[in-house]
Amino acid sequence: MRHKKSIPNRSFRVADQIQRDLAELIRELKDPRIGMVTLNSVDVSADYAHAKVYFSVLVGSPDECQDGLNEAAGYLRNGLFKRLQIHTVPTLHFQFDRTTEHAAELSALINKANATRAKED
Repeated sequence: MRHKKSIPNRSFRVADQIQRDLAELIRELKDPRIGMVTLNSVDVSADYAHAKVYFSVLVGSPDECQDGLNEAAGYLRNGLFKRLQIHTVPTLHFQFDRTTEHAAELSALINKANATRAKED
């Protein structure tokens, strides 16, 4: 029995499509806990059973938003099922992405260090 060769970069393309479709579906949600959400990235497992969706929030509490998104995950997955032409639509797991937060903290530290150095010179 011969196996089909896997299509190169397929998981990246699937993750990218999921990210684009989810962004549209999330805008349609009426949950007040879900504010202005930006989807930063989507990691799809090798078997396409699970997808971790990393997001950041412009306004509102990240924890409340994460709870709202994870409660709506079934509805969002159903919406993806209607849009995507893939055999398995992954179970969605939303996770707040602290990358931008850390970047801002590091930037502030660098600015502070540069200001201190400038005073010393």
